[in-house]
Amino acid sequence: MTRNAVQWTSPPQLPADHYIDSQVYTSQEIFDEEREKIFARTWKFICHESELPNPGDFRSVEHVGIPLVVVRGPDGTVRTFVNACSHRGAKLVNEPRGNTKHFTCFFHLWSYDTGGRCIEITREEGYKQCGLTKDDCGLRKVRTEIKLGMVFINMDDQAEDFDTHVGNAMDDLLEPMGTQPMEVFHFHRVLMHANWKQWHETNMELYHEWGHVVNRTTSVAVPGYHDRKWKIHPSGHGSLEPLKVQYSNYKGWDQRENLTLPGLSPGEFRVVDLFPNTTVIVRATTIRIDTSIPIAPGITLLEQRGLGVKGESAQDRAHRQHHHNQFWGPFGRNLAEDVIFVEAVERANRHGGARFGIIARHEELKSQDDEIMRAYYRTWGRYMEREASNPLGAREGQAVPVARRA
Repeated sequence: MTRNAVQWTSPPQLPADHYIDSQVYTSQEIFDEEREKIFARTWKFICHESELPNPGDFRSVEHVGIPLVVVRGPDGTVRTFVNACSHRGAKLVNEPRGNTKHFTCFFHLWSYDTGGRCIEITREEGYKQCGLTKDDCGLRKVRTEIKLGMVFINMDDQAEDFDTHVGNAMDDLLEPMGTQPMEVFHFHRVLMHANWKQWHETNMELYHEWGHVVNRTTSVAVPGYHDRKWKIHPSGHGSLEPLKVQYSNYKGWDQRENLTLPGLSPGEFRVVDLFPNTTVIVRATTIRIDTSIPIAPGITLLEQRGLGVKGESAQDRAHRQHHHNQFWGPFGRNLAEDVIFVEAVERANRHGGARFGIIARHEELKSQDDEIMRAYYRTWGRYMEREASNPLGAREGQAVPVARRA
């Protein structure tokens, strides 16, 4: 057998954490277990607090298949509840967002206030004999924490607290997101035929920036680009030393020197990757938060939010919106190119055509070093109790199971 034939039927001759078996993207078994062992047990970004500016404002979302409602109470506190009536389990809130003083179930008209307390049971006297009262029937509360305006939830009451989980991974965001109040000015979703991890990988693996037309001219060729280093944080997080990007190299960029984000110099770029699948990208004048909703092994709903300074002038806001939408958002090249990248990988992975992905670059933790991905998959492996290089226990030379896309 030739060397070329062997490399597609056997694992690469590399350390086990230097490659990924494509079954981590295509296996329904792996996907189901990720929901149970990762998403149901770790802290997940769900929205920005500016999306709930007033008491009574709410958003209904879904996480690990469970409907949730995030709401700001009259005391200003943001809380999250399982979006299910305590009576018979009917989905309580059906609108995607709104404002209310109480939630009423359409099924039997039980009602709850925005603090989750049951405040009305239709013909409550019928429960007198069994002793059930409104005090017994509040909504199930979900752990909720806010950091730099970002709202995180955790379905596991026994999981580590948020501060322990995130550590100092968000320190590079303290100035741009914590100096002045920020708000979401743009929100969009993209349905991708790719695995949720593949998108997060594009935000960690900067080697792929060679594939971006904008990045090749504004970033990769900039002095110091290859010298900045990754900080590898516990729990699968990573952050990259800042870089001054030369956006003026790209046609159509109109940079106002006085329009920056708090604590940043003109053109400065920062990125923070949070396990399991959220990235905060700080680019000169705007902030983009990427997160995703895994739907099936090969289907992912990507959410992207653009943030600017709350209360700024209409002129400044328009300028930020232009930069975000024309370059980093839905009308720019980067988003479309990244979707093309990850969907191309999924198409080859889908039926075992591409069995292994290589994450073997070593550059002393400099920008295009794959250590950030290796660290990520070591954390993934601890949660999953599997190795990403051998997730289903396949033996050398064993045929790859055909993985049909859901």
